[in-house]
Amino acid sequence: MIKALVKELLLRKGEFHDKTIETIYFGGGTPSLLTIDEIQLLLDTIYQNYKVIDKPEITLEANPDDLTSYKISELAASDVNRLSIGVQSFFDEDLQMMNRAHIAEEAKQSLSTAIKSFDNITVDLIYGIPNMTHQRWQQNLQMAFGFGINHISSYALTVEPKTALATFIQQGKYPLVSEKLASEHFNILVAETEKQGFIHYEISNFGKPNYFSKHNTSYWLGKSYLGVGPSAHSYNGVDRSWNVSNNIKYIKAIQKDKIPQEIEKLSINDRFNELIMTGLRTIWGVSLPQIEQNFGIDIKNKLLKNAEKFINQKLISIDDDKHLKATLKGKFLADGIASNLFMI
Repeated sequence: MIKALVKELLLRKGEFHDKTIETIYFGGGTPSLLTIDEIQLLLDTIYQNYKVIDKPEITLEANPDDLTSYKISELAASDVNRLSIGVQSFFDEDLQMMNRAHIAEEAKQSLSTAIKSFDNITVDLIYGIPNMTHQRWQQNLQMAFGFGINHISSYALTVEPKTALATFIQQGKYPLVSEKLASEHFNILVAETEKQGFIHYEISNFGKPNYFSKHNTSYWLGKSYLGVGPSAHSYNGVDRSWNVSNNIKYIKAIQKDKIPQEIEKLSINDRFNELIMTGLRTIWGVSLPQIEQNFGIDIKNKLLKNAEKFINQKLISIDDDKHLKATLKGKFLADGIASNLFMI
């Protein structure tokens, strides 16, 4: 697999010949299982074949049970400068219900050790978990704050088909996921992070000044990105592509110098809808001058007409007549509002 990843990077370097790499992200699976030598091989391949800025943001996703003291010390000595740790919850009851591999003590231990070596750490937390009281959600947040981390990504629990959680709910062992509970937890999340000096810069992301995720921010601002490996997605502003998800099919294709991907050329509607969806999720909002420049004044005026009812409901607002933004009241509903503003 590592050889295939290296080869794909080589095969596709022409796609980024006129671009400069600003961020590198090891994610989509369990990259913390990679050895330091394997991580360095991939980074060396990127540096040798792509233009990379000085001191790019290099993030590695990791499960708490993979982050031993030795692993953290190795990572700290590498070029990796940001960790994304999948804590999810600091309570074993929640972790068991979500069928996570680690226990709460491992999450606490990994953070205690990582914070000594890494300044830039983000943790993932899940809210809206059945049987999670407001008090326990508050405790989760306070524990995260207590480690002195500078970034939190937090998502409402979703139940995927054929998972352990879906089975537990079907068997009546857990109640159904409640949108009302998730909304209440979200409001607690927004209030508590604000008290701690975090900026709510995207619906699910909270960072202290200078600690926003540069990588994810590039997605939301519509920058090009190159995804390498099985299931990885790429975007160049015009086309979106994704690699085959099957590992064996991926490796065999790469060995034959073929990129096993599907490509979708985005229509005007697709590009407009993505701009609305991503923009409303961020503090930067949807730029009305950009809408006019890219799609014309008629489409901008139609957007404003469709937005009127949400403005009247105080779910979105217009900032200085230039940016359409979700209000505090509208943030939890941003995706639904965006879908109502789409061009069909």
